[in-house]
Amino acid sequence: MKKTLRPRTTLAPAIAKVLKRLHYPLEVMLLCVRWYVAYSLSLRNPEEMLAERDIDVDHSTVHRWVIKLVPLFEKTFSQVQASGRQELAGW
Repeated sequence: MKKTLRPRTTLAPAIAKVLKRLHYPLEVMLLCVRWYVAYSLSLRNPEEMLAERDIDVDHSTVHRWVIKLVPLFEKTFSQVQASGRQELAGW
C-alpha cells in the first residue's frame, strides 16, 4: 500500500515572505507559474487560461510572479534534493 504524505501546513520562510505581499490566492499564483514553467507558454497564455475561469490577471502580473517565485522554488527544491542525496549516500 502506498504511503500518503501529509500536506505541509507551513511554507518555507523565504517563500512565505514573498507571498505575504501578493494579493491573489496562493492556488492561482502557483497554478499560473506552473503552467508557464512546465509547458513553455508565453506570458499571455496563462492570462487567457485564467480569463476562461473568470479570473482577471494581467500578463505583467504573471511575469512578476515568475520572477519572484521561480528562483525561490529552485532554491527550495535544490535543498530538498541535496538532503535526499545525502540520506541515500549514507544508506
